[in-house]
Amino acid sequence: MNPWIAVGMLAIVAIVIIVAMMGTSRLLRPSVPEQSKRTTYESGEVPTGNTHVRFNIQYYMVALLFLVFDIETVLIFPWTSIYRDIVGTEGLVWALGPMVLFIGILIVALAWAWRNGALGWVRNPKYERRMSRYE
Repeated sequence: MNPWIAVGMLAIVAIVIIVAMMGTSRLLRPSVPEQSKRTTYESGEVPTGNTHVRFNIQYYMVALLFLVFDIETVLIFPWTSIYRDIVGTEGLVWALGPMVLFIGILIVALAWAWRNGALGWVRNPKYERRMSRYE
C-alpha cells in the first residue's frame, strides 16, 4: 500500500471534522443581530473618534525582516548539527555549497532591503530641524 494514501485520508478526515464543527456551530448558535455588535470593540469602552488608525509601514517591514532572518536561523541550525557527517561522506563542496548559496541569497536580499530604505526608520521632521541647529 502507498504510504501517501494514509496522509491523504488524514487530510480528508481533518477537513471533514473542521467542516462538521463549523456547520454544527452555525446551526446551534443563537442569531441576535444588533447594531452594537457591529461596532469596534475597545476593551469594553464606547469607541470615540475614528477607529481606523494608520500605522507606519516600517513596523511591518521590521516584522517581515525579522521573520526572514528567524527562518534563516531555523534552517541553519540543523545543517550545523550534521555538517561534520556530511563532510565525511559527501565532501566539503557538497556540504558547504548549498549553505553558502542560501546565505548569499539572504545577503543579497538584505543589501536590497537596505538600499531601498526598508531598514531606515522614518525620522520626525521636528527632530531633523532640531539636530540641524547643532551641526
